[in-house]
Amino acid sequence: MTQQSIHSARPTWCPLPGIALPYHPRSLWLLAISLLVMLILIIATLLSGEFTLSPAGVWRTLIGDQDDNLANLVVLELRLPRILACILVGVALGLSGAIFQGMARNPLASPDVVGFTTGAATGVLVLLLVEGFAVTASLSVGAMVGGFGTALIIYLLAMRRGVQGQRLILVGIAVGAMLAALNSYLITRAELESAQAARIWMHGSLNGVTWPQVLPLVAWSLILVPTAMALSRRLGLLEFGDDIASSLGLPVNRAKTQLIIISITLAAAAISVGGPIGFVALAAPQLARKLAGTGGITLAPSAAIGATLLLAADLLAQRLLAPFQIPVGLLTGALGGAYLLYLLSREWRRVD
Repeated sequence: MTQQSIHSARPTWCPLPGIALPYHPRSLWLLAISLLVMLILIIATLLSGEFTLSPAGVWRTLIGDQDDNLANLVVLELRLPRILACILVGVALGLSGAIFQGMARNPLASPDVVGFTTGAATGVLVLLLVEGFAVTASLSVGAMVGGFGTALIIYLLAMRRGVQGQRLILVGIAVGAMLAALNSYLITRAELESAQAARIWMHGSLNGVTWPQVLPLVAWSLILVPTAMALSRRLGLLEFGDDIASSLGLPVNRAKTQLIIISITLAAAAISVGGPIGFVALAAPQLARKLAGTGGITLAPSAAIGATLLLAADLLAQRLLAPFQIPVGLLTGALGGAYLLYLLSREWRRVD
C-alpha cells in the first residue's frame, strides 16, 4: 500500500479532550438515521403488546404523572429496562465485533464465531449451575473470567509464527465447539429447574430483564464505551497491517492487548445480561462499513447499528408469536446463519 493510498484511506480526525475520533460525513448521516430508527422502535415497543397504551399515556407514565399502577408496572418495570438492555447489549456487541474484525482484518472475526462468547457463557454456567450464584455482578465476573480464559487458550494455540487472522478464526471455531459441548454437559448435569432456566439463557433472551440486571451493564458501558472510542485511532492504524502500523509509530503489541481486553470485556458484560446473543457482533460492523461507505471498520456506526439490530430483533421476538415470546438469540442466530453463508460464499468467489 502506498503512502498516498494510506493517506487517502484515513478519516478526518475530530479531536476531543483526550480523545481523537474518526470523522466521516456519511457516518454522521448513518448515526442520525440509526438514532431515528431506534427512536421509532422504542416507541413501538412501549406502545404495543398485550397491554396497549396511547402515546399520551406512555408520556404521563414516563414523567411520573400516571395514576394507573398497571401502566406504571408495564412501562417502568417491564418495558423500559428491557429497551435499555437492548440498546446497551447491542452497543457492546457491535463495538466488540468491530474491534475484533478491525484487528484481524477479516469479516468472520467476531466474538461469537471465534469462541469468546461461548467461553464467557461457560463462565456464567459454572456459576449458575455448579456454584449456584444468581447475582448479576457475580455473573458478570464469571462471563469475564470465561471470556478471558478462552482468549488466552486461543491465543496460545494460534500464536505459532505470530497470530494471523485466519489461524485465529480456525482455532477459535475449534475451541468454541469444544466449549459448546462442555456447556451442554453442564446443563445435562444440573437440576431440572436450573437446567431449564440455563437452556433459555443459552439461547440469548432478554425476557424478564429488570433494573437490578441493567444497572451493572450501565456502569460497565460508561467505562468501556468511551475507552473503546479513545482507542479507535489505534484500531484504524492496525487495519493497515502490523508492519505499516508499526512504521507509523504505533506500539502494535500493546495496542492489540488493549483492544482485545476492551473487546472481550464488552462482550462479557453483554452476555452476563442477555446471554450469548449471536449475529449482532458479526453483522453490525460489516453493515456499518457498507452503509457508511468507509474503507475500514468504524466504531460509532457499528455500535449504533448493533443497538438498532437488537431493538428490531427483540421487538419481533416479543410480537411475532404473541403471547409467546421467542428468545431473541434464536431470531438473531437464524439471521446470523444466513449472513454467515453469504460471507463465506463471497470469500469462496474471491478465491475462485
